[in-house]
Amino acid sequence: MAGEFRGGSGSGGGLGGGRFHYIETEERPQISKSMLARIARYFLPYWKLIILLAGAIIITAVLGLLPAIITRNIIDIALPQKNLNLLIILILSSFGAVLLSGLISVGQNYLNSWIAKYIMYDIRNSMFNHLQYMSIRFFSNVKTGEITSLMNNDIGGIESTFSNTFVNITQNIFIFVITAVTMFYTNWKLAIVGMLILPLFILPTRKVGKVRWKIATQTQEKLAELNSIIYESLSISGTMLVKLFTREKTQSEKFEKINKDATRLQIKESLAGRWFFMAISSVVAIGPMIIYLVGGLILIKYNDITIGSIVMFVALLSRLYGPVTSFANITVDLTRSMALFERIFKYMDIKQEIADKPGSLKLSRIKGNIKFQDVNFSYNEKALTIKDINIDIKAGQMVAFVGPSGSGKTTLTYMLPRFYDVDSGTITIDGINIREIKIEALRGQIGMVTQDSYLFNTSIKENLLFSNPDITEEEMFQACKTANIHDLIISLADGYDTMVGDRGIKLSGGEKQRIAIARVLLKNPRIVILDEATSALDSVSESLIQSAIEPLLEGRTSLVIAHRLSTILAADCIYVLEKGQIVEQGTNEHLLELNGVYKNLYDKQFNSQGDV
Repeated sequence: MAGEFRGGSGSGGGLGGGRFHYIETEERPQISKSMLARIARYFLPYWKLIILLAGAIIITAVLGLLPAIITRNIIDIALPQKNLNLLIILILSSFGAVLLSGLISVGQNYLNSWIAKYIMYDIRNSMFNHLQYMSIRFFSNVKTGEITSLMNNDIGGIESTFSNTFVNITQNIFIFVITAVTMFYTNWKLAIVGMLILPLFILPTRKVGKVRWKIATQTQEKLAELNSIIYESLSISGTMLVKLFTREKTQSEKFEKINKDATRLQIKESLAGRWFFMAISSVVAIGPMIIYLVGGLILIKYNDITIGSIVMFVALLSRLYGPVTSFANITVDLTRSMALFERIFKYMDIKQEIADKPGSLKLSRIKGNIKFQDVNFSYNEKALTIKDINIDIKAGQMVAFVGPSGSGKTTLTYMLPRFYDVDSGTITIDGINIREIKIEALRGQIGMVTQDSYLFNTSIKENLLFSNPDITEEEMFQACKTANIHDLIISLADGYDTMVGDRGIKLSGGEKQRIAIARVLLKNPRIVILDEATSALDSVSESLIQSAIEPLLEGRTSLVIAHRLSTILAADCIYVLEKGQIVEQGTNEHLLELNGVYKNLYDKQFNSQGDV
C-alpha cells in the first residue's frame, strides 16, 4: 500500500484521542501484482458476463472495419465497372454492418453497466460490513464526513473504473490490433507511415498522468473536506448550533472557500495536459494528408496501390489513432482508478481493534456478577484515562458512578460491552473474562440508555423493533406502558407509526429517553447501563423517567452514571471518580460520613439547589 493509518495524540478524557492520519509515502499508487489480484477478485464472480462482453467488443471491432473495406470495393470495383447491382449490395452491406454493430453495442452497454453496478454493489456491501465492526475509537477519531465520502464518492468512482477505463482499454486494444493488421495486410508501406506518428501520442502520456494524479489526490481531499462541512453544518445538531451562535455567514464563507478550492482543482485537473492533447488533435488532422501524399506517390510512381485502398487507409486512420488518443486519457484514468482502489483497500485493511478470539464462548444467559480488577485504559500513550480500577458488583446490585466531567465515568462503563478494551487488568462477568466471550453474546446481555439517546429517522415502532425484531405488538405496548410512553404515543396522529425525525428531533428529550428505556426493556438484558439518563430534563420528565427506570433495573445488575445525586441515593455502592481513579466508595450514608469529595458534591446539590 502507498500509506498507512497512524493514530494521533489527543486529550485523555472523554471520547477523544486524536485522529487517524493517512500518511502518503508515494506520489502515485503502487500498482503491484497483489493489488491487481485483489481487484480481480471483485471481477471474478462475473467472468462469464465479462467474456460475453469481450466477445461483443471483438465483434463490434471487426464490424467497424467493414464500411472502410466496402468503400474501397465501391471505388475500385463497383464504380469503375458501372455495376449497379454490386453497388447496391455493397451499400446495403455497409448499412447492415453499421446497424448490426449498433445493436450489439446496445447489448454491450447493458452488460457493461450491469457488471459495473454490481461490482460497485459488492464493494459497497463489503465496506459497510467491514466498517460496522470497527471500534468506537475508530469512529470517534475518523474525520466527520470522510466515511460518507468514501461510500459515495470513492466507491461510486469504481463504476467508471470498469465501465469506462476497463472496457475502453479492452475495446481500444482490439480496435487497434484489428485495424493495424488490416492496414499491414493491405499495404505495409502506408501502414508504416501511419505507425511512425504513434510516439507523438505515447511518450508524453506518463508525464501528463503524473500531473493529473497529483491534482486528483488534492481534489479528493478537498471533496472529503467539503463533505465534512456539509455533514456537520446541515445535520440537525449542527444546524441548531450554527443558528444558536448565528454563524450562518461564517459557515457559508468557509464552505464557499473550500468549494472554490475544490472547483479550481477540478478545473486544473481537467485542463492538465491540454497542450499535449491539442498537439494530438493537430496530428490527427494532418495524418490523412500525409496518407494522401505518400499513397499518391506510391500510386503515381509504382502503381502499387489503388485509389480505393488510399481512401480506405484514410478511413482506417481515425480507427488507428482514435484508440491511441484514448490511451493517453486511459492511462490517466487508470492511475486515478488505482488511487480509488488504494484508498478503499486502505480502509478495508484497518484491522478490527476489538474482535472475537478463536474459541470464544457464546453465553446464553448470565447471572450478572461483574468484576473490574486492576483495570487501566488510555486513549493515547501520554496519560491514563482510567487508573487501577477495582470494582466487585454482585448480581442484581445497583452501583453508581459520580464525579466531575472528564473523570472517566462513561469510559469505564463503555469498557464493559467492549466498546473499548482495557490496556491492562481484566473485566469479568460471572468469573469469565469478557475477552473470552463472543462480542455478540456479551453485548446481547447488556442494555444501555445514554444521556442523548439516539433514534433513527424512522417510525417509533421501527426504533422499538431495532432492539428485538421478533417481539409481538402486545409486548411492545407493554414495554411502552412500563416506560410511561404508551399513552403519549397513541395520542399522536399516526400512533406507533409516527416518524421521529433526524435523531428524534420531533420528540422531547424526556420522550426520547422513555422510548430508549422501552427499547432496552424489549431487549431484556441482564445488565443495564444508565449514562446520566435523567440529566438536563425538567422535573416532570425526570419523574416519569425515574418511574420507568425502576422496573428496568429490577432484578438486573445496573451501572448508573448520575449527575443528579437524588437518582442514586439507594445504590448498593457509589463510586466517586476523579481523574480516572476511584477516590471514594460506599453507600450514600457512608460517603457522607467521610466528609470528602462526595459530601462536597452532595452539599452543593441539595443545599444550594434545594434538590430533594
